[in-house]
Amino acid sequence: MNFDLAVMALDGLVRSPIDVRVDERGVTISGESSGLKDLARLLLLIAGDGGDEAIEIQPGTHSTRESMPLKINAV
Repeated sequence: MNFDLAVMALDGLVRSPIDVRVDERGVTISGESSGLKDLARLLLLIAGDGGDEAIEIQPGTHSTRESMPLKINAV
């Protein structure tokens, strides 16, 4: 994974955090379009590498304080 691009996407999530909710109906990820675009960038970086990469989205930093922790992992 390109480390610099991943850091830029995480910095974007600090400026525009996403909201991650888990309930009986499933997982809901919401937020402003800029935050969702940065999340998409992280997903593309992890998926494109083909390696065993993971990124953790931290509540209160990359997502809202009330959000569940989110770990994105490629296997």
